[in-house]
Amino acid sequence: MKETAMKNISKYQGKKVLVIGFGISGINAAKLLVKLGATVVANDQKVPTDPSIEADLQAAGIETLTGSNPLSLADAGFDYVVKNPGIPYDVPLVAKFVAQGTPIITEAELAAEIFAGNLVAVTGSNGKTTTTTLIQKMLAAGLPHRVEYAGNIGVSFSKVAQELTASDTIVTELSSFQLLGAPTLKPHVAVITNIFANHLDYHKTRQNYVNAKLNITRHQTKEDYLVINWDREEWQQLARRTDATVVPFSREMKSKAGAYVENGNFCWRGEVIMPVAKLRLIGPQNVENALAAIAAAKLSGVANEAIIEVLTTFAGVRHRLQFVTEYQGRLFYNDSKSTDIEATEVALQGFSQPVILLAGGLDRGYTFERLVPYFKAHVKHLIVFGECEDKMAAAGMAAGVPVTHAADAVAAVPVAWQLSAPGDVILLSPANASWDQFPSFEVRGDKFIAAVEALQTEPKED
Repeated sequence: MKETAMKNISKYQGKKVLVIGFGISGINAAKLLVKLGATVVANDQKVPTDPSIEADLQAAGIETLTGSNPLSLADAGFDYVVKNPGIPYDVPLVAKFVAQGTPIITEAELAAEIFAGNLVAVTGSNGKTTTTTLIQKMLAAGLPHRVEYAGNIGVSFSKVAQELTASDTIVTELSSFQLLGAPTLKPHVAVITNIFANHLDYHKTRQNYVNAKLNITRHQTKEDYLVINWDREEWQQLARRTDATVVPFSREMKSKAGAYVENGNFCWRGEVIMPVAKLRLIGPQNVENALAAIAAAKLSGVANEAIIEVLTTFAGVRHRLQFVTEYQGRLFYNDSKSTDIEATEVALQGFSQPVILLAGGLDRGYTFERLVPYFKAHVKHLIVFGECEDKMAAAGMAAGVPVTHAADAVAAVPVAWQLSAPGDVILLSPANASWDQFPSFEVRGDKFIAAVEALQTEPKED
């Protein structure tokens, strides 16, 4: 007899549910809700350019409404709302549901409710995707059952949750947006890579942002584990706000109770795993990501051999300090996912070579004085672009670094080539969101890679 793939829950049976947003999470959530016995209406402010999207939903028995978010939906008697995580709560339709007290969840909550297996969940301001991928690879290599990743990493959590059994594991990356709408989420192992000040345009205050992140551990018990970065006092204090068993990781050896670095080695509770120098990924941030993954893997029963195999071979996630190519002595790296100052700080610390840095993007109102010491220590030339290019240029000039302006991250590539010499690193690490010039950091990174590839089509002189 085949094992049941998901929990048989009755919570949504006979309920009327509105799904807002036709993204991958919304589409899969809507289809799952139908399976769970709900009457579902799917709404998107835009009309999909591909008509098959609406047709597919309608074929599944889902009513669709596109082109606007009419306020009248709030008076249509919905029992639940499943919201695309990126839609703010102060959007008029959503705000009306909030005022009415209608439960608003995200796909992550729905997926966790029906998943029968073991859940490992990862959040943080930076390093989520790399850490999630490392953990998934370690568990897949070291455990006898199926292990998949899902969530904010670009794979539908609810779709994967339906496919796996109670014997299997999902490693899910969760954003603060997803966690806000996951009121009962309870992973067996939760990981917080770090917490800085991100997405304040959405959360309004840093405290709101922190509280959203802590939803990952809010319902854990002492039988569960919270793996958390121990290298800042603030993060240590946050660990007091959980009932889970706290397992620290520390690059600066501030605790030996979990994973840490000592004498140049990755260690786990007194046991040497491998030398840090053998880590394939570069930069101090990836040392921290590796430590978090080691802790999650050891807590899941993975042997050192599988951990070592992953850490010595995994070369990185696309757009996260991704090595693109070496061409005529220059090393090209795509770090388009660096959408905040902290991410660019740690990226620069990963290089001992001179760096031609490509930076800039959406102007969120802040300046870049914090980058000045990193520019002084690592940057040979700064190429700026986007809405905040003048603010970024000011930081470069304060550091005494030559600055050149470019139209965008793509136009900056041939400029960087002209300014570079053999032995240099050409690094896209924008320290800003992409939305002023590109629809996403992924598109920005892909276009940067394409520009690097185009650069190689004609011979260049050193």
